[in-house]
Amino acid sequence: KSFPDWLPGSCVIAQKAASFPSALTPEVIREERLRDDLKYYFMSPCEKYRARRHIPWKMGVQILKIVMITTQLVLFGLNNQLVVSYKEENTMALKNLFIKGYSGVDEDDFSIAVYTQRDVYDSLFYVLDQYSQLGELSVGAISYAEDEDGLLLPLTVCKEYYKRGSLKPSDEAYDIDAQLETRLSVRRKPGLTSHDPFSFFNILLFFRLVNIKVTFNLKGINLQTVRSRELPDCYSFYVMITFDNESHSGKVKLYLDIDAESSACRDWKISGTAQKNTHYLLVFDGFVILVCIISTTLCTRSIILAVRLLQRFSQFFQEHFDRKVCEDDQKEFLNGWYVLVIVSDVLTIIGSILKMEIQAKSLTSYDVCSIFLGTSTLLVWVGVIRYLGYFQKYNVLILTMKAAFPKVLRFCCCAGMIYLGYTFCGWIVLGPYHEKFEGLSRVAECLFSLLNGDDMFTTFAQLKDKNILVWLFSRAYLYSFISLFIYMVLSLFIALITDSYETIKKYQSDGFPLTDLQKFLREHKDFPVVDDFSEKDVEPKCSTFCCCKRYDSSPSDLIKL
Repeated sequence: KSFPDWLPGSCVIAQKAASFPSALTPEVIREERLRDDLKYYFMSPCEKYRARRHIPWKMGVQILKIVMITTQLVLFGLNNQLVVSYKEENTMALKNLFIKGYSGVDEDDFSIAVYTQRDVYDSLFYVLDQYSQLGELSVGAISYAEDEDGLLLPLTVCKEYYKRGSLKPSDEAYDIDAQLETRLSVRRKPGLTSHDPFSFFNILLFFRLVNIKVTFNLKGINLQTVRSRELPDCYSFYVMITFDNESHSGKVKLYLDIDAESSACRDWKISGTAQKNTHYLLVFDGFVILVCIISTTLCTRSIILAVRLLQRFSQFFQEHFDRKVCEDDQKEFLNGWYVLVIVSDVLTIIGSILKMEIQAKSLTSYDVCSIFLGTSTLLVWVGVIRYLGYFQKYNVLILTMKAAFPKVLRFCCCAGMIYLGYTFCGWIVLGPYHEKFEGLSRVAECLFSLLNGDDMFTTFAQLKDKNILVWLFSRAYLYSFISLFIYMVLSLFIALITDSYETIKKYQSDGFPLTDLQKFLREHKDFPVVDDFSEKDVEPKCSTFCCCKRYDSSPSDLIKL
């Protein structure tokens, strides 16, 4: 006589007591209670509500958390965009202010290059002259930096030379001391004196010169955050302009690097709702932290209950069938979704604390905070798949990923070795001749683009045929990589996933093989006992699709999937 799965265990026991009075023993009661608890654990939230009228608090908290975390991310992202755009626009403005002849676009990884001594002098004096007139030239909220005593921080010019050297290219002779010496000049006043140009002309020995570094400090205020009802931040800009002559090739490269640090302004006054809006955001972030703590507590409680339930089931299985529960059946109790939720909650709590500190102007770690909040939001939305998995049509994706992952991982390890070989080979051979192969990371990115069919013609065309041997090698290199990875590796990769998908579809139509756990839940008694000898000779195959050992209609035979 069968009973509905949703019927509480006490009702099932009462029904059996009425139908079979002599069969009601302590062992039967224990077994039915265990089966009832197992069924309840593997139910969906809606089934749990119908079975025992328990409100699905975890699902409600997760839905609320998705809305709140997404809102928090959007609010922080809009503010972070203002900060990043302010830094980038200031960098562009300072390049146009201090680099003579800057066109607005960097040349490769440097801003501009000069090729004559006169251009080096002019560029250097241009930096000093523009710095002296900064207050009259700049249209931004930026000025000279001052120390605690109100004195202007100095501008420094650092020149690095080879300690000693003489060159005679016509005689193919040189005498160089590779040790470097540094000469430092300090300007404590923005203005230039009349003898400054002559002092620089006399000391620049280009055959010994390695680089010149001009450094100075500026202050600025990001006023654009007022529009978003945020308190403006004060910024300290550490500017370094480098004249790079390390290669001594006749080409001096100019770099402008900025290290920007934000902090709370010491003296400020603002009217409007900016401060009130900040208080609202702090309260909202605190509520997000509270919801995440509740979510973590509920998921931790479910994990603890699952471990206790696994212990009960393992003990029962050992006592009645003299067997241990296999690893895959044990993994069914350890719900990975709960671990995912806990990790996302921890990241959200850390990110929210950092965000609150940033809102209170105690920290300026926008990038670190964005990483925590972005990763937590990603995990939260991935966790939604858990609830879609209760529907058979949506569950195909989860089962396919679960089934294909081990095979795809092994395949990627093998294909990755070939990929690394092509990466190192392309870097060492084509790096000096092709901008996309100048670094290992750029080579890997270029090959990944080729693997996906992007930018093929440009990659071929950018390699000039100045060196015939390298040009021929590049053609063989690129054609072999594209043919191997697109036509073979990528096709096999897709085939692995397709094969897993077809297997899942077949099981969904014909039914999944029953596991030990499912047999127990369906009140089957045909659990084969495998002795020590047979365990050595016959290794039951554990499938990725459901749980553990699968058996056919004959209890004594094992099916290997």
